[in-house]
Amino acid sequence: VFEPLGARVVAVPVTKVLHLKSAVTALPDGTVIGYEPLVDSASLFPRFLAVPEESGAHVVLLGGAKLLMAASAPKSAELLAGLGFDPVLVDIGEFEKLEGCVTCLSVRLRELYA
Repeated sequence: VFEPLGARVVAVPVTKVLHLKSAVTALPDGTVIGYEPLVDSASLFPRFLAVPEESGAHVVLLGGAKLLMAASAPKSAELLAGLGFDPVLVDIGEFEKLEGCVTCLSVRLRELYA
């Protein structure tokens, strides 16, 4: 179904987390970031970048270079800032106690109409 559109679908095993977005996030440049101990097969992603904290793998793209991410991932934020991104850190510690993350708490709207 997707091949005529130029896309290729690859099955990604997910045995260490609840769902794929709990393990990895795709950045605008095509790099996939993840906390390697929770990623079954990082080699499936052509451009995989390991982050040093579990919560560093969960980011919400805010547009441009801005990335919303948990304040509990300062080393990951520093790594991403070094790559030219602008991390916006938020304290979601109470949600993290119940395995929540910024991706779980967000709804992405592609366009807003006035």
